[in-house]
Amino acid sequence: MPDSHSRPAGRANRLAQEKSPYLLQHAFNPVDWVPWGEEAFARARDEDRPIFLSIGYATCHWCHVMERESFEDEDVATLLNRDFVSIKVDREERPDIDGVYMTACQLMTGQGGWPLTIVMTPDKQPFFAGTYFPRESMAGRAGMLDLLPRLAELWRERRADVEAAGASALAAIREVEVRGLGSGAGALDEEALRRGFSELRARFDPHQGGFSRAPKFPAPHQLLFLLRWSDRTGDRRGVEMVEKTLVSMRRGGVFDHVGYGFHRYSTDARWLVPHFEKMLYDQALLAMAYTELWQMTGDDAHRTVAREIYEYVARDLTDAEGGFYSAEDADSEGREGAFYVWTRDEFDEVLSEALGEDAAGLARRAFRIEARGNFADEASGLRTGENILHAGETPAEIAAALGEDAAGVEKRLEEARRVLFEKRTARERPLLDDKILTDWNGLMIAALARSGLAFGDESLVVAGARAADFILERLRDDEGQLLHRYRDGDAAIPAGAADHACLIWGLIELYAATFDPRWLRAARELLDPLLERFWDPDRHGVFNVDATQTDVPVRQKELYDGATPSANATTWYVLLRLGRLTGDLELLDRAEALRRALAGPVVGAPSAHTMSLVALDLALGPAQEVVVAGDPDEPGTWRMLAALADRYGPRTAVLFKPAGTPREAPGGPAADPLAEIAPFTAAHDLLDGRATAYVCTGFACRRPTTDVAEMLEQLAGSN
Repeated sequence: MPDSHSRPAGRANRLAQEKSPYLLQHAFNPVDWVPWGEEAFARARDEDRPIFLSIGYATCHWCHVMERESFEDEDVATLLNRDFVSIKVDREERPDIDGVYMTACQLMTGQGGWPLTIVMTPDKQPFFAGTYFPRESMAGRAGMLDLLPRLAELWRERRADVEAAGASALAAIREVEVRGLGSGAGALDEEALRRGFSELRARFDPHQGGFSRAPKFPAPHQLLFLLRWSDRTGDRRGVEMVEKTLVSMRRGGVFDHVGYGFHRYSTDARWLVPHFEKMLYDQALLAMAYTELWQMTGDDAHRTVAREIYEYVARDLTDAEGGFYSAEDADSEGREGAFYVWTRDEFDEVLSEALGEDAAGLARRAFRIEARGNFADEASGLRTGENILHAGETPAEIAAALGEDAAGVEKRLEEARRVLFEKRTARERPLLDDKILTDWNGLMIAALARSGLAFGDESLVVAGARAADFILERLRDDEGQLLHRYRDGDAAIPAGAADHACLIWGLIELYAATFDPRWLRAARELLDPLLERFWDPDRHGVFNVDATQTDVPVRQKELYDGATPSANATTWYVLLRLGRLTGDLELLDRAEALRRALAGPVVGAPSAHTMSLVALDLALGPAQEVVVAGDPDEPGTWRMLAALADRYGPRTAVLFKPAGTPREAPGGPAADPLAEIAPFTAAHDLLDGRATAYVCTGFACRRPTTDVAEMLEQLAGSN
């Protein structure tokens, strides 16, 4: 009897109705994929089938490999359609689902990754887990054609064992949650900062930078912590580790030397051979790290890299309405990196034709182009004849060796880059994942605002403000609650704790860059649902999802930092920032509760929680609030504000009160928009009609001053 759920090859499955680019990639697989939802689980219960759950994302290289090998294969599809209900999930749309089943995979196998493969009961209890599986068994790795029949037989013949294993797996995941926040002993104090620094120092690669051998991932939150450590202690080793890492990354192949922006990570220890996908969150956090390094060192090369990142984001990842897209794929033309690599012959031909032989030779030297290729294939270990552009010598070093002018060499290399960029536009581009995610946009908004303030570049701030307006206006449900994903005119999926916390961070940075109270007000308004809907009143901290999100079997709390800072660390950080900006002691009390709750995990592994260490650095202080009262049109006001913007001050909060703001409207409540949000600023006025700074520590202020140098001395004396 034919299977009632079989369908002709080439016909769209249920994923064709979805918005996720990842799900749409699988919409014409012969597998009868369905999206996550009660309909799928009801069908599994009615038909007494297990669930085959596959989780990935649109720019995942090995997800593409598994699709080509297995999910496009009729034999594999026949097995899946006959014996399973097959569900596809985009981990970036549903990080809550991914978090539960990635924990299951790690507990059951000791490792994890994507594609994530889970087989579970119709009640969402996982009894088998893994990552990538080939079509056929090979090299000790089970293949889908062998694996699927065994799992189906296990379901039919050993149901009790399967259900017991699934129940045990969910119980283990819940136990992980119980052992999380609030379960450890110890206090979070400066010793945790010292241990975090020592752990990173011990893992640091002094030759290439970074904190591992291979593969090497950018971990910007580690770098942000190290900069704060150096600022706090005067120990320059933190800055030196950050600078070595960021300089090596910019020179390496992990940076796109033609179109700018950073790839996801390097497969080798030299930052040479990347996995070529580009993620929005990497661009945001790395731009922030380069900006802060520039503030610490004054080396304009670091500011240039941040600007290059923003050029890439503006050109390739920005929606017409202002939001930021999620990622670009690694693959094109059926293979990874095809868009980015060059043979020497192609490289020489393009540049020689446009600029001449000498220019081609100069660029060949600068970008280390070799006739047999400059990297080995990851699988075979053989040279491919292709080259990943990367830099050995700087333009100044090349100029010195050639006896030429450094500025001239730099100009010629920029001309070569532009020619290569133009030629590359004719190639097949990697897939653009054009969904707009609230949390990742929040990180980019924060980075743009921080860099715009530091560089004095209004265009960066405007780009961040456009994105913030887009998120606040378009990613809302009918009741005004924040949503997680927007694509193709559709906003959907309830926002999680990370969405709220990251967007709040971005709005705080926008206030710092513009002194427009509406951003501070919007941040404060978003904090209320974060604390009301996600806060754990018993063990403190925030759950990833609120209590109404009932389609996940476990409400988890994100504690350690992965590619992005954890939701709890970011929440702690924004509680501290907003508490100090507004003078709201209840927020600072809530931050202190979260500090106590995080003590166990952070003390146990400080370097795995570096965003928490960034928050701890702020919590420990000494932290200052500076209220500047002044006429916005007076040069003296902006000299004072510019002096504050120029300095690296991670523990300094600045508020601006325009002169002439009424304390109270006639016959009514306070009309000062800043004082409505930060009441402690109401009494801060100008002295002698001049811009005045009030430098405060713990809301106790020093003598107000109209002198910029004295203001900076007061800040230095508070440290």
